[in-house]
Amino acid sequence: MTRHFDPNSLQFYITMPAPCPYLPDQMERKAYTPLDGLSAGSQLSDFLTHSGFRRSQNVLYRPACETCQACRSLRIKINEFTPQKSFKRILKTNENISRTVCEPYATKEQFELLARYLSTRHKDGGMSDMDFGRYEMMVEDCAVHTQVFEYRNPQGRLIACSITDPLIGALSMVYSFFDVDMAKASLGTYMVLDHIKRCRELGFAYLYLGYWVKGSPKMAYKARFHPHEILGQNGWEMPE
Repeated sequence: MTRHFDPNSLQFYITMPAPCPYLPDQMERKAYTPLDGLSAGSQLSDFLTHSGFRRSQNVLYRPACETCQACRSLRIKINEFTPQKSFKRILKTNENISRTVCEPYATKEQFELLARYLSTRHKDGGMSDMDFGRYEMMVEDCAVHTQVFEYRNPQGRLIACSITDPLIGALSMVYSFFDVDMAKASLGTYMVLDHIKRCRELGFAYLYLGYWVKGSPKMAYKARFHPHEILGQNGWEMPE
């Protein structure tokens, strides 16, 4: 018998203030609830992701900052998405890339790609000291159903990866990384475009990209995918 989680039994916690990684001179706090030990973890993740939460390993969180509400959940409307010219060029550039949707098993090949990505793009970030053991836990020690999207060039070399959660009627890109030496290929954007394709293959209506922060260069790419919806006080709405 399938066990269903009881929303009334959830316990949420608040982190201590810490410097915001996206906006200068701001402090961030997060509300979170653990997934550990929940047999209904995938149901909880599905419910809260659609409600604006984000998964990080076995924790679901959302911003709970006292003086700022800049972080907004963003999702792409799959059925109405039409690629702009720049996106078509990226798809053309990467048309020889193959995608494999894998079960969540960590490999040395994935980790080596991640380590190069972190050392170049996020050398001062919270994951900069990640070793293979921690990466293995991130992929395999998970209370929800997740998948690893592997992208390879025609020679079979791994060039990009995304840890992605299948939801009810949607996909959620949890974390992605790629070969930083292939900047001209725009692999980060390509993975989003390929996830849109995968959503269409599955008949899904949305692709969740996590949080978008207006004014943050790190997050600017997410708003390029039209049409998209932003979660606000009145629910999911098209931005003005």
